[in-house]
Amino acid sequence: MTASVGVAGAHPAAADTVTVTVVKTAPETKTATKTATATGANTAAREAAAKKQATKKKSAAKRKVSRTALQRAKARRAVQMARKQIGDPYRYGATGPGAFDCSGLVQYAWRKAGVRLPRTTWSIRGTVRKKVSWGHFEPGDLIFTSGGGHVGMYVGHGKMVHAPHSGTRVRIDKLDAYRRSTFVGAVRPGV
Repeated sequence: MTASVGVAGAHPAAADTVTVTVVKTAPETKTATKTATATGANTAAREAAAKKQATKKKSAAKRKVSRTALQRAKARRAVQMARKQIGDPYRYGATGPGAFDCSGLVQYAWRKAGVRLPRTTWSIRGTVRKKVSWGHFEPGDLIFTSGGGHVGMYVGHGKMVHAPHSGTRVRIDKLDAYRRSTFVGAVRPGV
């Protein structure tokens, strides 16, 4: 049983294409031919599966980045809306437009950004899952002070916009030592 196997017309670009020439037919040769064909198909299947897996990983990474980017876009919109209210008077229980209390201001700004928040400081703090510690604020984060009874929105550069109390107007204040000493927590809506 003499058999000769050769590659006919193989080109470097077509390395997956193999032609088998058999001089003398023997049962072992048929098996070898079938195995060679099956191995080429398996290689193509493995390559297709690897490509599909890589595409899935890229899609998962895009979704994760997109979710973060979406939250940041909403936060920027909420900060813009809160800044537009600077100068509006504080009024207990007011949710705008035109007058606000502290939780009414942040609720209004985030609603304009497409995120619904509960009405009171206590319910906002309890409902929003993403908690943030002091010093790790990003624009749009809600900062709770005064035992949890007051909330303001971080606008960057160590400042927050808020509706302080009766007789005042919506304004931006520094996160000073008093705010630090009365800080009870912060949350990141829109996540």
